[in-house]
Amino acid sequence: MNLPLKKPIVFFDLETTGIDIVHDRIVEITILRVETNQQETTHTYLINPTIPIPPEVSKIHHITDDMVKDKPTFKELAHTIMKHFEGTDIAGFNALKFDIPLLAEEFLRCEMNFNLKNRNIIDVQVIFHKMEQRNLSAAYKFYCKKELDNAHTSEADTRATYEILKAQFDFYSSLPQNMEELSQFSSHHKTADLYGHIIYNDKNEEIFNFGKYKGQTVASVLKKDIGYYGWIQNADFPRYTKNVLSEIYLRLNQPSKDTLQ
Repeated sequence: MNLPLKKPIVFFDLETTGIDIVHDRIVEITILRVETNQQETTHTYLINPTIPIPPEVSKIHHITDDMVKDKPTFKELAHTIMKHFEGTDIAGFNALKFDIPLLAEEFLRCEMNFNLKNRNIIDVQVIFHKMEQRNLSAAYKFYCKKELDNAHTSEADTRATYEILKAQFDFYSSLPQNMEELSQFSSHHKTADLYGHIIYNDKNEEIFNFGKYKGQTVASVLKKDIGYYGWIQNADFPRYTKNVLSEIYLRLNQPSKDTLQ
């Protein structure tokens, strides 16, 4: 069946130099944009990551240093890539834990904010794991009754993710029929910073999801231990996490109307 879209949705997949959100870089991205009338456009970009691609990683996605040495850097493509995401919801396979945080880091290095507010995020892997507990190739075989050729190429994986989500709508009549509810269903918890270091509790308050203050609200921690804020800003955390924490800090420290009067 066609997807129940109120606005366009972008499916995307990354091939990278590794799995470290902070230090690794994108070497290939495929973007499949589906309009509300179901019209599709696909773009694939090879990217010079400006750092070496480890041989063991090249064995997985078959992209080598020589293949990307003359390709544009992410900075050179950033505005073009961002344009594909304008006004869209976003979908991917394992997107919440990896692809979206890493893409956001790349944009932030270019001093561009990959704003996810007012977007629905659909993670097809989460839907799959909640329903069947397997990986992308198995999901493609299970739902689409086909073998996934050229696995670990961004275009094949992106196309497979799109086809799987459409098949999931046919397979599970109980799936939410709008992107807002599907976004909630396809995430394990609501994150504030993409990577899951800061999430929301049932009162919609930001809480730390790691370390000695795990489970405590960011507001209460910053009030009693402002040094924790400085430690995170100077430590090896994703830029997006640091930016979100700074936004919370600034919000908490805005002068009240009574103070200004």
